[in-house]
Amino acid sequence: MIRKHIIFSGNVQGVGFRYRAYHKARSIGLTGWVKNKQDGTVEMEVQGSEAMIDELIVFLDHQRYIRIDSLSAKTIPVLQERDFYII
Repeated sequence: MIRKHIIFSGNVQGVGFRYRAYHKARSIGLTGWVKNKQDGTVEMEVQGSEAMIDELIVFLDHQRYIRIDSLSAKTIPVLQERDFYII
């Protein structure tokens, strides 16, 4: 189990990014949160297996209208939580 803090850049706001991230993360058992930032990026903390986190990122990158130009990710300490939220 790992937790990652990720900043997504590109065409990631106003295209259903948070909604799709929320539903996919919950469906595969990930926890954490996702939110839009004022600079046009999307911030996410996500927790689960590395393979499931990668699955979420690949899923998002292949969605219509979403275009991830870059992402910045770092591993952070695991938290006790039970769900994935949109902030």
